Amino acid sequence: MKLLRYGKAGSERPGLLDSKGNLRDLSAHIADVRGEFLHPETLEKLRRLDPESLPLVSGEPRLGACVAQVGKFICIGLNYADHAAETGAEIPKEPVIFSKWTSAIVGPNDDVEIPRDSVKTDWEVELGVVIGTGGRYISEADAMSHVAGYCVINDVSEREFQIERGGTWDKGKGCDTFGPTGPWLVTADEIPDPHQLNLWLEVDGKRFQNGNTRTMIFQIPEIISYLSRFMSLQAGDIISTGTPPGVGLGQKPPQYLKAGQVMRLGIEGLGEQRQKTVQA
Repeated sequence: MKLLRYGKAGSERPGLLDSKGNLRDLSAHIADVRGEFLHPETLEKLRRLDPESLPLVSGEPRLGACVAQVGKFICIGLNYADHAAETGAEIPKEPVIFSKWTSAIVGPNDDVEIPRDSVKTDWEVELGVVIGTGGRYISEADAMSHVAGYCVINDVSEREFQIERGGTWDKGKGCDTFGPTGPWLVTADEIPDPHQLNLWLEVDGKRFQNGNTRTMIFQIPEIISYLSRFMSLQAGDIISTGTPPGVGLGQKPPQYLKAGQVMRLGIEGLGEQRQKTVQA
């Protein structure tokens, strides 16, 4: 299934995308696409529905972030060896963990704001993993059973705030609008191998990122198991798993976003995003 949320910001309704690409309303069956409705039993009930029986959503409504009321937005840094190399960083021996504030989450096609005083706002296409069954001390062997599905994330980053201003990375990662998420949450049964997905990103029509999830240093089972040693994972949490090479920081010379540009990005089987950059 491809679960989604549509409507004005703050008033989104739950829906799904049918096999013909039509939006269908799910609000008679779930209140929203959020943690409590992402458990395996609920997803199985939704799979049994006939999409043709669901109300058709007319027009082209705005799409919201594909998961609502996210508890934790956890990110893995430097998780592609070639991306680590382009930034001049060493290959990490353990997953690098940082957070994006949940206030950064926006819809897949919403505007991205260039923060005030920013000179180094950058792009990062990433595979998002959405937790469906929570837990602590999860084994790698059992980790994938905790996954509800996958989505596209743009881990927008301000490099000066992140790297040059002291402290942790978080203040360069969690600015408002720095977490476009969606267009849909694709349930895990539709993605047989999340470690074989092409992912890409363009700015103003120029392709900067072209990668594949098979080059991750730490794969999803290890990431989930590792994170669960340090925190409980809960249904609706999102894990953003790192980006392939081609970010603005890695260009020679570096290139960064300015207001008025357009980013397009996507992941095989998970859909595409499009954002215009505006000045905050």
